[in-house]
Parts: sequence; C-alpha cells; structure tokens
Amino acid sequence: MEITIDAKSTEGLVKQLQKAIGGTITERWGEYTLTVNNLTASGNIRFITFDWGINLLEYDITFFEDITLVMDASEYNPIHFTYCLEGFCRHRFGYQPESEIRTLEQFQSVIITSRDGGYNYGYFPKNIKLAINVIQIARKAFLKKRLSPVDALNKKLYEVFVDEDHENVFAHFGSYDLKLADKIGALRKVKTNGMVRIMQVEGLVYEILSLHISQHNKAVNNAMPETSLLRRELKVIRKLANEIAKNVSKEYTLEKLSRASGLSQAKLQEGFKLLYTRTVTEYIRHARLEEARDYIRNTDMSISEIVYTIGFSSRSYFSKIFKRKYGISPSEFQQNVLVPLEE
Repeated sequence: MEITIDAKSTEGLVKQLQKAIGGTITERWGEYTLTVNNLTASGNIRFITFDWGINLLEYDITFFEDITLVMDASEYNPIHFTYCLEGFCRHRFGYQPESEIRTLEQFQSVIITSRDGGYNYGYFPKNIKLAINVIQIARKAFLKKRLSPVDALNKKLYEVFVDEDHENVFAHFGSYDLKLADKIGALRKVKTNGMVRIMQVEGLVYEILSLHISQHNKAVNNAMPETSLLRRELKVIRKLANEIAKNVSKEYTLEKLSRASGLSQAKLQEGFKLLYTRTVTEYIRHARLEEARDYIRNTDMSISEIVYTIGFSSRSYFSKIFKRKYGISPSEFQQNVLVPLEE
C-alpha cells in the first residue's frame, strides 16, 4: 500500500494515515492516539505537539502489508530525529533511485530532513512489530522560541537548524545507541496523567533530543567508541542490565553472568563500559545504591533491613559507598526524608 502524505502538520499526517489504514483517534491533554485493529494494521500511533516547534511522534504498530509513505516536504518539512526501538524500516529521498534505499535498524539513531518541495519515502515492512520514536523540529518556530544557542552544534547540524528556507537535504545514519533505547523506554513507561504527564514527557523529549545531537557530534569528530560487539550481543547485555536493575539482591558474579548470557567475561565488560560507562561490578553497585535510596525515600524500613534487602552483607561498607556516591550518609539521608515540612 502506498500512502501519500501532504499534510501541513504532524496532526495532519496522523489524520491522513487514519484515512488510509482506518482506526480511531482519541485525545487527552493534547496527546493524540490513533488506535488501529483491522486487516491492515494493529497497534497505535501517538503524537504530542509542544508550543516550541517540536512534535513527538511514536509508532507502536504492526502492519499486515508492506506500507510506503510518500511524504511531500513542500508544506511541512521538519528535521526528523528518529530512533528504532524495535523492528526496522527504510528511507530514501525522492530524487534517489530505489537502489539507494537505506535501512534504519533496531537501536539506530537517524537524523533526516528533505529540501523544500522534495519527497521522503518511508518503507515499513509487513508483519514486523515496529516501535519507532520520532522527534520533529519545525525550524522557524524552534529558532524563535528556544533560548539555547544552536550555534553550539557542530557545523553540519547547525547549518540544518538555521536552514529556514529548507534548501538542503540532510541524512545522518548513526551507530547503535542503547542509551537512547533506555531513555525512550522510560518515555513509554510514564504512567502519570494530565498536565504532569505532558511535563514529564516534554522533559524526556529534551533528553532524547540531546542524546541524538551528542551522538552526531561524536560521529562528526570521530569520537564514537569502537566496539567489536554485534547488535545481538548488545541486546543481550541490555537485557542483562535490566534484569540486574530489577533484581538487585541476587548474588551476581562476572562468571555467573557470563554463563547466563553466553558472552565471554571480556565482552560483558566491554559492553557495560560502552553502554553504561561502568564495569559490571560498578553497574551492580550503582543499581543497588539506587534501589537503596528509593527504599529510604519510600518505605519505613531500617537501614539494616535495606542493606540486607539489596544484597549487601556489611552495613559499614554500604554506608561508606552510599556517602561516596551521594555525599551524605544513609542515616542522614533518612533523617532528612523524615523531617516534616514546616507549616
């Protein structure tokens, strides 16, 4: 199925998608969701329009036939900061032959914009679960309303931001980045409602955008960390790190984690340093301390109970590394949490 999009906004884009694939659109506090469950697709597409030239567009959907989006950039031509959390899709500019189609793979960051009057072709495969995060920047609105100096960007990206007449095309296909995956995962897990939800989402959109830009700067300056790890191995390490964070009290050793993951100890160390800038041991300790801080904040457990619960055996050691990390002892932190607010 080929769908032509000539909308003037993200809202218009989603409405044109609805016309082509069906479904219903609902709205709550400025967050719009297209929900589809038919022979063409199953899942949802949501978007939020902020008042500073930025839109969030997220696909969480499976198409049951190959879909080609032909997007006319003459009316609406933002910069697209795109990240594929699950599945894959493809892209080419309208002036390019089909032989130059490029693939956006899982865990990859891509920055794309077309020239005014040009076309973007997006190819979405059938029967593949897609989880794609897109931050769209309308340059004129963004430059008028944002206080942050865009000239802090590297030259190439700066030229894209200030190209208000949309005279140039730009495409950057970045490397795999699981920090973005974690941040986008956090965005999808926001559970609050109403204005608080929109504010939390907006804050995370800022962080995701900054990670896109940071990765591009590193790529331009040849500062991307080199790694021998394959994408499937990075996925294993991310899953392992999530399991550690969810079950901090387990007795972990590098040897046990290596056996459980099927990766060598050297690859585990390389992966954790690449993704979390910590060794495996440092990551485990960090996860336990974060859990301990949450217990102190949210429960009436004693420090000794918390030490046992998070998998430490020595309270003195725990107190030492807690103070080193947070600049305050666990007991002092607990006392501050328990101090009632003055009326």
